[in-house]
Amino acid sequence: MSSPSAGPLLVGIGIFLVIVGVLAWSGALSWLGHLPGDIRIERENVRFCFPITSMIVISGVVTLLVHLIRRLF
Repeated sequence: MSSPSAGPLLVGIGIFLVIVGVLAWSGALSWLGHLPGDIRIERENVRFCFPITSMIVISGVVTLLVHLIRRLF
């Protein structure tokens, strides 16, 4: 990452991570892992979560955002 555009890219990634962190901390992302289709197994000593539906939703949103950003720039 020795190109001159690496700095703004890292700042943008940092801002994005801060926004996601604040959303998670505030409880706005509490639906993750609780959608219909997410696999949750809870026993006495074991807890297993495979949030397949949540990951499909996140993948679709990220794909849409990347597509829109690439069209604009």
